This record gives sequence, C-alpha cells and structure tokens, in this order.
Amino acid sequence: VQLQASGGGLVQAGGSLRLSCAASGRTLSRYARGWFRQAPGKEREFVAAYSRGGGSTHYADSVKGRFTISRDNAKNTVYLQMNSLKPEDTAVYYCAADESIILSSLRDYLQYDYWGQETQVTVSS
Repeated sequence: VQLQASGGGLVQAGGSLRLSCAASGRTLSRYARGWFRQAPGKEREFVAAYSRGGGSTHYADSVKGRFTISRDNAKNTVYLQMNSLKPEDTAVYYCAADESIILSSLRDYLQYDYWGQETQVTVSS
C-alpha cells in the first residue's frame, strides 16, 4: 500500500485548504483512514479519521466544526477539507491507513501501519 498526500500550502488565517490522500497498491475502502499532524517540537497528533469501512468519522476537538474528512472509494482517496484555518493549525500533515485498527485506537498514530509522506500546511496570521 502506498499513500500519496498532497494539497498543503501557505494560507492566511481564516482561509481554506483541501488535503488529498490517494492510495495505490490495494483498494482501501474497508480500511480505517486518518489524518495526523505534527508541529515543530511537538508530538504527532490526531486530526481526523474514518473508522474501518467508513462507518463513522472522528475529529480532534481542536478541529471539530472546521475540518471535514471525506472519502471517494472509487478514487481510493481520502480528503481533509480545512476551513477557518488558524495559525495553530500550522504543521506537517500526514495521512495514514490501517486494515485492522479498532475504534478505540483510531486516535493513536502508533496503531497505523501505512503512512503517506508529509505535506506542509502553513497558516499566517
């Protein structure tokens, strides 16, 4: 499984970006798919995720109401729509996938087997 993340960039506070995570090598419609981020000097943190099979979505409190995770199974791609961006959203963002992760572990980056490369999001004030 290969994951290709894209869509990062520089945006002013209050702006929007959409990240994409395209998968190849296997159909991931039954996998859990997640987004994480890591700011300089901080630990990688959970942003949003779909449970296995896409049954439910989950968000970090810090992004709830501003970010939306969605998926297009036909394209094997997951998206992260980020609105009302804040300077504290500045980080490198990663997408991840896992076939067997349980619901209670969705927010734990250590439980994911597959990772895309980083995409930088910078929000200026």
